[in-house]
Amino acid sequence: MMIENFLRRPQTAGEIIADAVRVFGVLSVVIAAIWFELTDAGVLAFTLPGLLIPRFIGVRAGVDVAFCLTLLIAAWSNVFDLYTRIGWWDLAVHFVCTAAIAAVCYLLFSRLRFVPAPGENAVLGAVLLTTMLGLAMSALWEMVEWFGHAFISEDIFVAYGDTIADMAVGGLGAVLAGFAVSFLPLLRPETVQATR
Repeated sequence: MMIENFLRRPQTAGEIIADAVRVFGVLSVVIAAIWFELTDAGVLAFTLPGLLIPRFIGVRAGVDVAFCLTLLIAAWSNVFDLYTRIGWWDLAVHFVCTAAIAAVCYLLFSRLRFVPAPGENAVLGAVLLTTMLGLAMSALWEMVEWFGHAFISEDIFVAYGDTIADMAVGGLGAVLAGFAVSFLPLLRPETVQATR
């Protein structure tokens, strides 16, 4: 079913917009490679697999657009150095992006039948699993930042306090994502039926 979701033609204006955002993601890598630095193109390329996941799992168009835009805003914020220019931006992006990634990871794992489908388990279970996924993604994100600082460019900001704060707000976002997975219709109706 996941391959069918991916190959399915867009049926609504929202689905067309979601695919257009994915195309913009690919163009973003090219734009960054030509007019910015190769490390910027690399950061944007890092988002490309994530932009495809919502299409595979069959989320609603609005969720798809919001998720893809969240990833691209997080990546472009690095290109434009917004994380250091705007004091609160780093924490805001970690909160929103971790929430989005945690929710989509939970939905992906439910499609793979690693975890129960949304609505099939207790809210507490979904919240705990989504929070753990978000914290794991936060830790991975911070390791990538550390790797980039240590081996690619010392311009990448890494500090203990920043790392802990990023993971804390990311974890809070993941908690809220767990409630979203439990109570909001994030999947297209036909996808929900196929998941159960």
